[in-house]
Amino acid sequence: MQAAPPLLIRHATLPDGRQDIDVLMRDGRIDALGSALPAPEGIEQLDARGWLLSPPFVDAHFHMDATLSLGLPRLNLSGTLLEGIALWGELKPQLTQDALVERALAYCDWAVARGLLAIRSHVDVCDPRLLAVEALLHVKERVKPWIDLQLVAFPQDGLLRSPGAMANLVRALELGVDVVGGIPHFERTMADGAESVRLLCELAAARGLRVDMHCDESDDPLSRHVETLAFHTQRLGLQGRVTGSHLTSMHSMDNYYVSKLIPLLAEAQLHAVANPLINITLQGRHDTYPKRRGMTRVPELLAGGVNVAFGHDCVMDPWYAMGSADMLEVASMGLHVAQMTGLAAMRQCFDAVTVNAARVMGLADYGLAVGCRADAVLLQARSPEEAIRLRAARLAVVRGGRVVARCEPAQVSLDLPGRPGSVDFTRQAPR
Repeated sequence: MQAAPPLLIRHATLPDGRQDIDVLMRDGRIDALGSALPAPEGIEQLDARGWLLSPPFVDAHFHMDATLSLGLPRLNLSGTLLEGIALWGELKPQLTQDALVERALAYCDWAVARGLLAIRSHVDVCDPRLLAVEALLHVKERVKPWIDLQLVAFPQDGLLRSPGAMANLVRALELGVDVVGGIPHFERTMADGAESVRLLCELAAARGLRVDMHCDESDDPLSRHVETLAFHTQRLGLQGRVTGSHLTSMHSMDNYYVSKLIPLLAEAQLHAVANPLINITLQGRHDTYPKRRGMTRVPELLAGGVNVAFGHDCVMDPWYAMGSADMLEVASMGLHVAQMTGLAAMRQCFDAVTVNAARVMGLADYGLAVGCRADAVLLQARSPEEAIRLRAARLAVVRGGRVVARCEPAQVSLDLPGRPGSVDFTRQAPR
């Protein structure tokens, strides 16, 4: 992609509440930010009209190799995590690189349209052909001009449980996969799960890589592999480079143990990723009533100093039939499930799909400040919480200082007796 000409965005509201802000983008970076900036002659200008300008959305946990495969080879009738894994196992022998690439590129188009410009995707390495790995490495290069795609080598069937998984994982890293993944709770025993955590953390430390493990994705309060993950993170000096994803068992743990666990995670500088849409769908399936929500303890983790992000996890695949690459939908579900309805808490949910998720991925120069990359999304909302409430329209998506997607403001006209006019869903309640 050629370098974009300079762009000046006028009259924006920023997530921190600043209003009537101009943003000058030049040479792929934010060159200036402030009120009433002078406009260089001939520069392209975009009038934000007071709408919310945000850094782009970031998905800290996704499975792009499975996306848009819904119904292949059949539907998940039980709706459970384990049937989804079994379905994926049935589909793997039928996969082709062309189909994987086609579905992934279609999803990336959806992502750009939604202002989602950075995605961490886990990719299954338990197929010795590594078809999905090679396909997504190809996609990563194709979409590089408009999406930061980070890949995690993920042993879906268990590092020790699946024959050859470790060798396949190492091959995937040598091909260019970025992050070491794992799934300790899917090993045959708790001991094997703990051993897989040790082996994978040591591999990452030796190669200077980040770690992101599916951890304790169950309703079992005794599934406690994240504690082991935090221990090896500290033992190997991996602080700040390790993520525990899902952590749904924490929803079922007793409060005393969690009061010990959260400080351990914070001490290890572990990142946590919840996947609200999928956690609320897959967990609690064996409960009658009351049914557990399944999502990890997001407010408590945040209060304990742990960086928490939200991921979409799945879109139209063996585990989840819904989804459209909308991280505001993810934030909304997280807000509701965690009962984060205070103003500050709602803004934390917005952070969970923007700045917090960028920290998980280690994205350099992310944000709306001078020197940061010229990436942004203009939302038809006046604040982060309003953006979540409305699933706000993406009026413009900017990548490297170039507008790569646009849409017109959503508006509904009424023709009611005595009440003609248009509906403004953005009207805010008095404070």
